[in-house]
Amino acid sequence: MKLLKLSVLALIAVASVGTAAQEVKAITGAGATFPYPIYSKWAYEYQKITGVGLNYQSIGSGGGIQQISNKTVDFGASDAILSGDDLTGKGLVQFPMIIGGVVLAVNIPGVQSNALKFDSDTLSRVFLGEIKKWDDAAITKLNPGVTLPSKDITVVHRADGSGTSFIFTSYLARVSNKWKNRVGAGTAVEWPVGLGGKGNEGVASYVKQVEGSIGYVEYAYALQNKMATAVLKNRDGQFVMPSADSFAAAAVNADWAKADHFGVVLTDMPGKDTWPIVGASFILLYKDQAEAPKIKAMLKFFDWCYKNGADQAKKLDYIPIPEKVYSLVEKMWSEKIKANGQSVWP
Repeated sequence: MKLLKLSVLALIAVASVGTAAQEVKAITGAGATFPYPIYSKWAYEYQKITGVGLNYQSIGSGGGIQQISNKTVDFGASDAILSGDDLTGKGLVQFPMIIGGVVLAVNIPGVQSNALKFDSDTLSRVFLGEIKKWDDAAITKLNPGVTLPSKDITVVHRADGSGTSFIFTSYLARVSNKWKNRVGAGTAVEWPVGLGGKGNEGVASYVKQVEGSIGYVEYAYALQNKMATAVLKNRDGQFVMPSADSFAAAAVNADWAKADHFGVVLTDMPGKDTWPIVGASFILLYKDQAEAPKIKAMLKFFDWCYKNGADQAKKLDYIPIPEKVYSLVEKMWSEKIKANGQSVWP
């Protein structure tokens, strides 16, 4: 299924929940561009089966947090983790919906996909603007046998509030003290150098257009745009290619049960086969709901995605949420999410 450009996936349908007066016509959500390809696919399949429509705006995690905070959508989606205090203050719960990898997309004449290697120090220095040319000694030392041009490096980053940026900068802050002290981690940071693109779509577009560029995107965007990706040295000292298997290796060691509000950061995880820039994408919902039919329709959709959407997720190189994790999530739904004071799940 082709990516629909930004804004809205509108699958308009009617779902009857209870009486006609309780009819739910559509579910609305907004936020992260990172999971948009799989949310699009799930929404399409779910509408065919149930008749329930989803309208999801792919506007970035910052926009999703703002829209759910303003109560202009039924749910928000964010790759950035909200703290327990933030969630409590806003009256929200968060839970992971899907896991994916953030990859390095490059456009270097003559260099094929996965031919170029980076380690954490070299990568951080590129994004700090300290390494300015592709034939810099630090890059060529890692890449004997690869012909690199004496061409300026153009860094491409997100211009909007972004969960993908949160994942990427969280990785850089973990592996580079210089990055941590100068820039830090967040959905929006003061980038030392580079061009800003809106959404994963915008970053992918810039990298494709600008020779000598490097950017970070969710893996599905790199695949669907046929972009060259780079190899990265992980915590165990192994050079690893981005793939569903290397993303899954990062998720194996996550301790969801003990994490504050499921807020697990999956960057720089151990394991020789682990891709080091992985993250979960989260759903944000209000604990106290005004309309029982609407929240029930949302939870039924998310439940279907957990239990029936794994194959679609894997085809797009995402990692489905494990059953032991979504069982914890659904237990939280039954305990914390209520409509007019009454539990709504199951």
